[in-house]
Amino acid sequence: MFDFLKKPKKNRDLEALMERIESNMANNYKDAAQEYLKEFEEKLVELKETGSLKEDQVKMYGDRLYSYKSRLKGFTHKDQKPFWT
Repeated sequence: MFDFLKKPKKNRDLEALMERIESNMANNYKDAAQEYLKEFEEKLVELKETGSLKEDQVKMYGDRLYSYKSRLKGFTHKDQKPFWT
């Protein structure tokens, strides 16, 4: 009756990757955060293609992927110049 109030079940693999992304962003490990974001996206695509995720889970994790991508845009050490030069 109140199905719209239920939260989508969580996927352990995707949740673990999101936890790693958050942790690396908080600790300013930029390259590691980018790597885990790439793994997160690959795992999400894989689970969507195999049908392992329900529609509401796909939307929830897709929204998180979009959020991470926008937050991590330009989040890298590669172009960062040292402050002492």
